[in-house]
Amino acid sequence: MLATSLGHYLFILFPAGILAGITSSAAGLASLVSYPALLAVGIPPVYANVTNTAALIFTGVGSGLSSRRELHGHSRELFRLLPLTVGGSLCGSMLLLMAPAVTFEHVVPFFIFGAALLIFRPERAALEQCRQLAAANDENWNHKFHRKATVAAYSIAIFLVGAYTGYFGAAGGVVMLAILSATSHAEFAEYNALKNVSLGASNLVATLIYIFRSHINWLAAAPLAAGFFIGGYIGPSIVRHVSSKVLRVVIAAGAMGLAVTLFIQTYF
Repeated sequence: MLATSLGHYLFILFPAGILAGITSSAAGLASLVSYPALLAVGIPPVYANVTNTAALIFTGVGSGLSSRRELHGHSRELFRLLPLTVGGSLCGSMLLLMAPAVTFEHVVPFFIFGAALLIFRPERAALEQCRQLAAANDENWNHKFHRKATVAAYSIAIFLVGAYTGYFGAAGGVVMLAILSATSHAEFAEYNALKNVSLGASNLVATLIYIFRSHINWLAAAPLAAGFFIGGYIGPSIVRHVSSKVLRVVIAAGAMGLAVTLFIQTYF
C-alpha cells in the first residue's frame, strides 16, 4: 500500500512540482498547478495547503542557487525584506491554526485580482523621472515626510504578504511582485529573484510551525519538493531570456484567471 501510494504521488506530483516550480520562480503562480495536484491525489484542502507550503521551500532553494547573478549587489534589499516576510509568515501561520482558512477565502479572489492589476502598472524605472520632477517641486520637509510614509507603507505591505503566505498563500508571489514592481529600482529579473528567496524563507518559517501544530503529508511533499527544486532552478533562466513586459502580461493574466477560479469556487 505504501509503495502504491508513493508511486501514485511520484507519478503525479513530481512533474506537477517541476511545472509549479517554474511558474512559481518565474511568475509567483505555483498555486495554479501544485495545490490542485495535491487535491487530485486525495489530500484534504487544509493539509494540501500546509503540504504545499512545506514543498515550496525548495523552490526558494532552487531559484536562489540559479539567481546568484541577479541577487549580486542586492544583499541590503534582501535583508530588509527577510525580517518582514518571515515575521509576517510567523503571524499568518499561527492565525491559520487558530482560524479556518475558509474565513479568508472570501476576500482572496479580490486580493489576487487587485495584485494582477498592479502588475500591469509601469515599473518604477519608467516612473522614476516623473517622481523626481515632482519631488524637486516639493518643500524639503514635505519630501521627507512623503519618504517616511512610503517606507512605512512598504514595510506594512511586505509584512502582510508574508502573513498572507503563511496563512493561505495562493498567488502570494504575484502580490509580492506587484509591490516590488512599484517600489524597487531593480530590473524585473532582479526583484523577481528577491521575491523567490524571501518567500522561500517565509515558507520555511510557516513549515516549522506546521510541523508541530498541523499535519504535513511528507509522502506527498517529497516528490513535490523535488519537482519544485528543479522547476525553481529552471525558472530564473526563463526570466533572463523573456521580455519583462511579456512576463508581466502573462503573470497578470494568470493571476486574473486564478482569481476568477477561486471566486467561482468560493461563491458558487
